[in-house]
Amino acid sequence: MRLAILSDVHANLEALTEVERTIAERRVDMVVSLGDVVGYGASPNECCEILRRLVGIALLGNHDAAVTARMDYAFYYDAARHALDWTARVLRPENRAWLAGLPYAARLGDVGFSHGSPRDPEAYDYILASEQAAELLPIVDTLPRVTFIGHSHLTKVFALQAGSEVIEVSGRRFRLRPGYKYVVTVGAVGQPRDCDNRACFVLHDTEERSVEYVRVPYDIETAAQRIFAAKVAANFGRRLFLGV
Repeated sequence: MRLAILSDVHANLEALTEVERTIAERRVDMVVSLGDVVGYGASPNECCEILRRLVGIALLGNHDAAVTARMDYAFYYDAARHALDWTARVLRPENRAWLAGLPYAARLGDVGFSHGSPRDPEAYDYILASEQAAELLPIVDTLPRVTFIGHSHLTKVFALQAGSEVIEVSGRRFRLRPGYKYVVTVGAVGQPRDCDNRACFVLHDTEERSVEYVRVPYDIETAAQRIFAAKVAANFGRRLFLGV
């Protein structure tokens, strides 16, 4: 099975449209969304509607949870709270209901999916570096062969072996090696933060055991102008140009 796995669309219609077009050009059996469909960007309804049609598995991100009253976001910083308040006001009932019903995690055979760390998907913990990945070592035997996560907006890969250290894997394309469990952060469609401003998603072939990062250019200017026009914090638009 060939899977296209994406995360952190963050209401960026221009990025999601180009990613959908790219996925259609590949031989993909299923599309998986790891959450954070909304937040930051200015097209939450349009992005929800595309993903409702496109994906076979969809998860609840922390921003999705915030706008559907499944978590308290009072501790978020001011600009993020303002963007979530704006999103909650404009979100159509059918899209709110879809987001509200999404699970925190899912599994498809020996492939796992979670928005944040799979140790406690409801906690939305980050895995930014080997130190956080090492926190999974006590439960490594319970993990599937590979777990795909989002949340950090980064492109990081960690190979774990019970009783051993975590190995950070580099490369745009690689194969899963026997004897290791992998945690793959898939990057972000709508708010990349790895200093590459192109939208990002992952292709995984379960038979070939291959993982490939795919980068997609999109119309950043239009996406940013939508944010400026919505009067959501301007920095959410400016950072799109930098990929940070």
